[in-house]
Amino acid sequence: PFFVNRGGLPVDEPTWERMWRHVGRIHPEGERVAQRIRGAADLPKIPIPSVPAFQPSTPIPERLEAVQRYIRELQYNHTGTQFFEIKKSRPLTGLMDLAKEMTKEALPIKCLEAVILGIYLTNNMTTLDRFPISFKTHFSGNYFRHIVLGVNFGGRYGALGISRREELMYKAPVFRTLSELIFDFEDAYRRCWHTLKKVKLGHCVSHDPHSVEQIEWKHSVLDLDKLNREDFRKELERHARDMRLKIGKGTGPPSPTKDRKKDVSSPQRGQASPHRRNSRGDRRPSGEKKPADSKAMPDLNGYQIRV
Repeated sequence: PFFVNRGGLPVDEPTWERMWRHVGRIHPEGERVAQRIRGAADLPKIPIPSVPAFQPSTPIPERLEAVQRYIRELQYNHTGTQFFEIKKSRPLTGLMDLAKEMTKEALPIKCLEAVILGIYLTNNMTTLDRFPISFKTHFSGNYFRHIVLGVNFGGRYGALGISRREELMYKAPVFRTLSELIFDFEDAYRRCWHTLKKVKLGHCVSHDPHSVEQIEWKHSVLDLDKLNREDFRKELERHARDMRLKIGKGTGPPSPTKDRKKDVSSPQRGQASPHRRNSRGDRRPSGEKKPADSKAMPDLNGYQIRV
């Protein structure tokens, strides 16, 4: 025999047995309550939230509201058990497969799962820029971490996500600058008696659901203990400018996908792709020697290979 979760998918009975044993240790009559629930045949069906679908003419702000409404309907996971294992080092395509699984099972989620789900549900909004924003706060001797999905549409910033606190999740794209958005989160934390300690900002996430690139989670790490207010604002705007420049270039090759990975053919060993060549050039220290000039190389055009 097996049980089903809210999405109607089977779950092995041993998993539930372990859960009920845990309930029994906490609640004096936990096992009896569990048996009564398991044997009930008249329990109402729990509604499953519908994944939002949009018309081509639906404005982006309305789409974002619908995506946030769907994330909210899944509810925050207060159980203490992580239903979905998310490894930040996984390629984007693997994370998108996991997001698809979230929509099928419709289980409660936490903040990191909401970010992955937000990326998945906004992939078709190509005019929307998405980037992760992580917070580290201090309260009552303990440190807490939270993450949301920052968005930028038409030069206005906002955020998608889920939290125990209403003011620490959704932000409509109405903020003129990235610093205004982050300061709004800081004010929300202050109202919850939390002190903001660090902010980590990632770069924009690809809209290609089959990309094997990894999400850049912390391109900029800002320590508020080492920055005054004005320097903090300048670093935020510098990060926003870096994202605009990276998007504005648009000269790099498309991100690698599963189809390209399956391709047997490969470039010759001596050839380097433009992406690799540019990235190496960007990372080259100022004191590193440049490659030798092509004029210094011997002329091999006169040689012939005999077979």
